[in-house]
Amino acid sequence: MSDQKNPATYLDVSQPLPPQAAEFARKLHGMLDGQEKDEATVEQAFDGLDDMFDRIAAGLYSLASMLVGEGEDSIRLVETAVANTEVNPGEGPEHSRHNSRLAMAQAAVALLASRDPESLAAPEALEHAQTCIGDEDLDAAGTARDELERLMAGPDRERVRIWLESLPTAMRTIYVLRAVAGLSAPETASLLAAYGGPQASTWKPEQTRELFRQGMCSLASQLIHEGVGGH
Repeated sequence: MSDQKNPATYLDVSQPLPPQAAEFARKLHGMLDGQEKDEATVEQAFDGLDDMFDRIAAGLYSLASMLVGEGEDSIRLVETAVANTEVNPGEGPEHSRHNSRLAMAQAAVALLASRDPESLAAPEALEHAQTCIGDEDLDAAGTARDELERLMAGPDRERVRIWLESLPTAMRTIYVLRAVAGLSAPETASLLAAYGGPQASTWKPEQTRELFRQGMCSLASQLIHEGVGGH
């Protein structure tokens, strides 16, 4: 079964863009000419790219569900992300993809803050914990992303989702934004401060780095304890 037809591959929003990505971006940019277009014209322009749309939506939904849970909230976040993503004709599809992740993350963090204003509050004092991840390895988010992708696409998907849901909201959000969405520590801190509500306004990069470290070690501990991924 090819990646494009396997729903499990949609769980990784960091995977390489599918072959149609460049054609999709070219056609999308070509439509941005300021002229009104009827539905038939739009459908004709994007004929044959249904799988591309499905892939984009599935990847965004996976990211949303990790942040706010499965269901209608995640579906609405996908709609919001698509509507709010900035598309610049002078930039490539990878940049547009990064913008779609940012739009999704902004809407998700705002939703989490509206559910519980204290859930994303910046810590007043966050001590450096003695964990399994050293400073020199902390920015190797690709390793965490690869491991999470493998687990979420395999038979241990449900157990890993349960682990994610068991994390405190702030730690889960930071872990997903860094390991899945691929945001840096400064990007994550800025996003939390801007969209996480008044109590989140003082998030700093070093704080997101520390909670990401703890999240990575929590996952490692879970894998050892449960014997996950050892098939």
